This record gives sequence, C-alpha cells and structure tokens, in this order.
Amino acid sequence: MNKVNVGIIGCGNISGIYFKNLKEFDAVHVAACADLDLERAKSRAEEYGIPKGCTVDELLADPKLELIVNLTIPAAHSQVCLQALEAGKHVYVEKPLAVTREEGQAILSKSKEKGLLVGSAPDTFLGGGIQTCIKLIEDGWIGTPVAATAFMMSRGHENWHPDPEFYYAKGGGPMFDMGPYYLTALVAMLGPIKRVAGMAKISFPERMITSSKKYGQMIQVETPTHVSGVLDFHSGVVGTMVTSFEVFGGSQLPLIEIYGSQGTLSVPDPNGFGGPVLLRRHDSSDWKEIPLSHGYAANSRGVGVLDMVYAVKNNRINRANGELAYHVLEAMHAFHDSSEQDQYYFMKSTCERPQPMPHNLPFGVLD
Repeated sequence: MNKVNVGIIGCGNISGIYFKNLKEFDAVHVAACADLDLERAKSRAEEYGIPKGCTVDELLADPKLELIVNLTIPAAHSQVCLQALEAGKHVYVEKPLAVTREEGQAILSKSKEKGLLVGSAPDTFLGGGIQTCIKLIEDGWIGTPVAATAFMMSRGHENWHPDPEFYYAKGGGPMFDMGPYYLTALVAMLGPIKRVAGMAKISFPERMITSSKKYGQMIQVETPTHVSGVLDFHSGVVGTMVTSFEVFGGSQLPLIEIYGSQGTLSVPDPNGFGGPVLLRRHDSSDWKEIPLSHGYAANSRGVGVLDMVYAVKNNRINRANGELAYHVLEAMHAFHDSSEQDQYYFMKSTCERPQPMPHNLPFGVLD
C-alpha cells in the first residue's frame, strides 16, 4: 500500500509519542509538522527526522498532505479540525473531539459536506487489552452482559502538574479529562448509550497548587470535581460510573468491570493499551489472567491514525471515528446536564460499536 502523507499540528508534550509511533508504520509518512511556535515545530522536525517544520497555514496549504493529526489544546480542537476539513484533508484529533456539542456537530457536518473522514482519540480501546475483553464478551465467556462499573478516582493535578489550572476551569474536571477513555472503552465493549442520570459537585471551591513551578498559588474551581452517575445502554446493560478529583487517600475500586450472566470481566486501565485482563466465571473459585489475543499492547498512541489511513485507502469507516467521539462527548455533558436539571438526560446521538481489530495480521497492517 502506498504511504499516506500526514501532517501534525501541535508539537507539545503529547506529540512525541505520535512522532515515534507513526514513523514505525509503513503505511504512514509524516511529511510535515506545525505549531504556533515555529521554532518548536522546526525543533520537533529535526528531532524526529520530519522533512518540514512550518506554520499551520503552510501545512494546511500543502497539497501533498492527505490527513492532519490535530494535537492542539482542547480549546483549539474545533477550529483546527474545521480548517483541515475546509482545506480538503481528513483529520484525526486528540481527545476530546471538541469542547462543546455544538463544536462537535459542526465538525461532523463539515466532514459530511466535504466527504472526508474524522477520527479522534482515545485509540487505547484498539489495544490488546480492551480488544481481548471485546473478544471474550463476543465469544460468550461471561454470558450476557447485564451491568458494568467504571471508576476513575484521583486527587487531581495540582500536586504534580506544572500548570494545573485548566483541569479546574470550564471544560476541565475529571469527566472531561479522563471520561473519554472510560466511556469510549465502555461503548466499544457494550455499544451506544441511551440515557444518563448524573450527579456532580464541587467540594472544594479553591485548591492550592503544591507542584514546584507555582507552589502556593490558589486555583478557583469552576467545574465539578466529583461526578457520579448511571448509564443505560441500548443493549440493556446498566452501568455505574464515577470520576473524581477528590480522592486524597487512594482507592481500591476496580477501573472497569463487566458483569455477565455467566461471569465477571475485569478490564485493564482504559488509559493504556495492554493488560492485565482478568476473568472469573460462575464455576471458578478465583480470578484467571487471560493472555492477550491482540497486539498493540505497548503505548501505541497513533494506531487510530493508522486505522484511519487504511480506512481512507480502502473506503471503509475508521474505528476511532467522529460519530463515536461525538457520542462520548455528548455523554460527558449528559452527566453534568442531568445533575444541573435534576432529570434523566436522553442521548440525542448514537453510533455503531466499532468493528473489532484483526488479530492475525502483521504489525502495521490492519486490512
């Protein structure tokens, strides 16, 4: 298969793993990178052997580039995605798809108008860990799924992150920070969500930064830092989900568990690509670790871009697609809306459960 020329916009910290991994895929050629800081773009280009470090406008005007990887900050996701689509290029964006539902809808609308694909992180659900879970569910190892739990319990970012203010501003919080990983994994395993009942609160209206760069500065908290709720899936599964920045003493709760008529599945960290995957069936007295059935178990960020490249070439739907990302975006807002309005939130969007990854093809080959 001929290589697809890819351009990366946004050369911050997260870009390093994308540059590294995309260079390992034979189907992908990272031909250019851009950043608001031109010197940073040139530095990244030199570091990873990319032919061109340039401005955003120069990159978008390059006719050789077919696909843009958007690694900008969340507030810029929508603008850059729309610019890329307007320039006639497919676009893959870091999570979340956009900050607001209106921005997400605009991206999907523009992609349909232009006949172009949209993809979005997280692509961790394409890794060996969650793909093994999907295969176990589909092969009937836990019987019929009936319930699920998901817990992201954390003390927040002010004790380690050099610039933690964003995580407590509008558009931040535990749901919008880590919710995409958990919700995407749940939808990949169980299908789309029908309705949400949520409760959300701000327990501490001020937080003190204790990381070294801004030690002692105070943060005014503008978004819920503890979000709890129930998810009703179209498949009939009822899920319980909690995301929190208010757990200061640690937690022993599982990350994700799926409960079926014949057993329970312990799902690995949805922010990673590997295991362990643990299974306990109705006739077993203990948990059993299941060998991973699929590859991409290391830090494989960028495999969603690779899948999108194959989708472009083979005229199919990419797995980490825009409809899935928008469904997750709406679900995150649904927790907040349900809490504020004191009622169920009925989802307006839906999506197809992504096709499972192949498990019998060489590394870097997806079709």
